[in-house]
Amino acid sequence: MLCDLQRCFLCTHCQPEWKELIALRKQTQSFKKGQAIFSEGDPVEGIYFMYAGAVKVHHRWGADKELILHFALPGDVLGYRGRDGETYPVSATALEPTVACFIPMAFLEASFQSNSRFLYRMMQLYADALQQAERRMRHLALTEVRGRTADALFAIRDAFGVNAGGFIALAITRQDIASYAGTTYETVFKLFTEWAAQGWIETSGKFIRILNETGLRAFIPR
Repeated sequence: MLCDLQRCFLCTHCQPEWKELIALRKQTQSFKKGQAIFSEGDPVEGIYFMYAGAVKVHHRWGADKELILHFALPGDVLGYRGRDGETYPVSATALEPTVACFIPMAFLEASFQSNSRFLYRMMQLYADALQQAERRMRHLALTEVRGRTADALFAIRDAFGVNAGGFIALAITRQDIASYAGTTYETVFKLFTEWAAQGWIETSGKFIRILNETGLRAFIPR
């Protein structure tokens, strides 16, 4: 699958005549499930505009844990937290086969200077990301583990939707759910066993279906 110069974030917000230069400078890259798009500590070389697939954005949390900050989908931007000459402060890993357009930093800077609308939309992206990060940190700090785990299920369902059977459309591991909820695999496993016995959720391998939304939302502070 190739970028058609129509649907990525840069192409959508740049001037029409700029697309010819994008076609010359961009690199369409494909990633397998589980493959790193970039890793925390790697030198920043450019920015990625997602075209297809699903990605988790995460960083190290303690010696041997990770915290998933958010999930990225087609139309989202990856790597904008880094600047030229620095290193990426987070990692991005494909959760399923993913296609992204890579733009080198030098061309990104030129795009800012020549496309005021694109620059404005990127400024909005940074502002929104900062607000979301602040809300998420408060949520992790102030919400008990049941609420964090329930909220993680709703967030993942909202991001990826459900399939014909009502299961969350992404096959996601218990470890990734734990990393998003800021807890441990063992805690998520215990809660899922309890909630499944109560008939609040149903699991089928790595797929999950929420059956009692009201019960789960009761754990989440308003």
